[in-house]
This record gives sequence, C-alpha cells and structure tokens, in this order.
Amino acid sequence: MDPVVFVLNGPNLNLLGLREPAVYGSSTLADVEALARATGDRLGLVVECRQSNHEGDLVDWIQEARTRARGIVLNAGALTHTSVAIHDAIRGVGVPTIEVHISNVHARESFRHHSYISPVAAGVIVGLGLDGYDLALQALARRIKRPDPSEPITA
Repeated sequence: MDPVVFVLNGPNLNLLGLREPAVYGSSTLADVEALARATGDRLGLVVECRQSNHEGDLVDWIQEARTRARGIVLNAGALTHTSVAIHDAIRGVGVPTIEVHISNVHARESFRHHSYISPVAAGVIVGLGLDGYDLALQALARRIKRPDPSEPITA
C-alpha cells in the first residue's frame, strides 16, 4: 500500500482565488488539492487534503497523522505566526512536516516573519506559489522511501 501524506491548510485558505489575488494568485483551494493529489499519484503517495479555519482541527489532524500518515505538508496560514499548540502537536507526533507558504512571508508584514512551526518542521518552502506543495511532496516522498528516513534530505 502506498504511504499516506496529509496536506493540511489552515485559516482563510478556503478563500484562495478570491482573497488578495495579487498576493496569492488566482488558483483556488480545489486547484491546490488537485495538484497535490496528482503529485502524490506520480510519487506513489496517497494524499489526503483537509482545510479548516479552526486551530483545534489542525491540531487533531496532526495528532491523527501519528498513526495514519508518513508525512505532513502544512500551510497553517496565519496560525503559523501565533500557534504554540500546532508547534507542540508537530513536535509531539514525530511525523516529518514540511511548512509551506504560497506567498513570501518574509517580504510581507513584520509579524509574518516569525514562525512557531519552522523550528519543528523538517523543511520550509515560502514564496513559490502552488509549486511549494509539489516540492514539499517530492521532499517527503524521498524522505519516506530512504532506508533511514531520519537522515536529512540532501540534494
């Protein structure tokens, strides 16, 4: 059976394509999910996509990944900059997590420059649009299929 990877999207990502198209582009959440599933199919991964505007849902799904998934791609949206609970969940489950942001958060407001997720993430991808999801899934696939998945990913 192919390994399962969760693609989790946080607050306001359900508004992709409508909200600030100059920042996030015109693609929708359905486009993100279709891209993630197609990438997963190509890489031999089963991709489960979920979105919530509620922090507790994301924490529950991260905890669920402990027994159901081999990796997580997480765009926590604004919760990236505020949620110790998400940080603790990622740290607690030990499932490799790639933090993804569609926009370049470092070129935006200063409050977006700090991430509570980055210190516990296996990697961080920012500012590459929807390509970030594709790249995160590629990195997780390589990590999952290595003999020792705890080793860092190298080029």
